[in-house]
Amino acid sequence: MDSVGILPPDALSRAVIEIEKHVSSAGWDQPAQLFALVPTDELLRAEPQLAAELGAEDASQPLTPVAQGELPGAVEDEHLADALARIEWPDGVSGCALAIERIVLPASAEAGLSSVEADAELARMAGSDPRRHEVRMVAAVLREGDRFGAVRLRSHDEDTAVLTGIDLVPTLCEVLSLTFEPSVGIRPGEGPGVDGMSDDEENRS
Repeated sequence: MDSVGILPPDALSRAVIEIEKHVSSAGWDQPAQLFALVPTDELLRAEPQLAAELGAEDASQPLTPVAQGELPGAVEDEHLADALARIEWPDGVSGCALAIERIVLPASAEAGLSSVEADAELARMAGSDPRRHEVRMVAAVLREGDRFGAVRLRSHDEDTAVLTGIDLVPTLCEVLSLTFEPSVGIRPGEGPGVDGMSDDEENRS
């Protein structure tokens, strides 16, 4: 693809909201999902056969999320950075996003688990703690550095209750930015197949 043009300032937030709705439509207990963010106009020029699939409404979206295959390696917190660091995006990709589910505990609860060394036991204890919150986080970054995130709580599983913001999931965004660091990695598409993703729902402003 040719060099990417200037994206509108809300392009990333609109893509995150689209991805979050798309992933949430399939329910909970899903594996981590990685997306490439490609400028829609560039995608249509490079692959015009996608125009019919995207439709006029989708083409109005500045960025098109393209679902990738499974992440190489494990996606537990301690291995996530290593898995993402192995990825190297083609030049035509403007950004990327990751949707991942996690169990979040209040600080007081986490302090009580600090002495647990076995990962399996830690996961079991965290999963049975009545103070836990199950959340889905969507983090996205652009090659130029912009970041945006969304968080949905399983206990408040409604589109109107989704939290969004620039600094909402800073650690996950920081890890995602590693995929745009110069390195010898695995280009998405060279492994598992790449499938397009679109969402006909209206985005929440």
